Amino acid sequence: MNMTDTDTKNDSSAQSMAENKEGTMVGGALMVKDKDIVDNALNAKNVTTTVSLVQKAGLVDTLKSEGPFTVFAPNNDAFSKLPAETVASLQKEENVGTLKNILTYHVVPGTYTSAALKVMAQKGESLTTIQGEMLMPVLDGGKVYIQDAMGNKSAIETTDVISSNGVTHVVQSVLMPKS
Repeated sequence: MNMTDTDTKNDSSAQSMAENKEGTMVGGALMVKDKDIVDNALNAKNVTTTVSLVQKAGLVDTLKSEGPFTVFAPNNDAFSKLPAETVASLQKEENVGTLKNILTYHVVPGTYTSAALKVMAQKGESLTTIQGEMLMPVLDGGKVYIQDAMGNKSAIETTDVISSNGVTHVVQSVLMPKS
């Protein structure tokens, strides 16, 4: 299950990296490398809120496309940290644009493994999301966190979930863009 450390942030492809992994357990389900990001997430019980919101925002086709993508998927507990009215508001039809803005802030073009994120953190490099704003991998006590535009750091609870069209890291907080 260990990936080889690399100084490159966009290795040749998600498929070549997937060959190094048999699969990862997420939310009690085996994530299979030949399934796409969405199909794997649908089976994970710890990201059901994220999956539901991705569906509500109309982002399923995007995340099922070729990619590759790196997704920082908030676990269910991440949403419970937000005020209940915030989550309820995001689920309203009139707020789909805001929901889409927040969710696309969790998606980065390219494949960034935990090893690549660690190297980026050491070099002070940032990631540009498909939403357009930046995320920053940062090191704290030797562990990689993802820092959002508001300066909040989110721990990564599960790393390097390889799918056919990228990699997912399950994070413990909802990442918030500036806009």
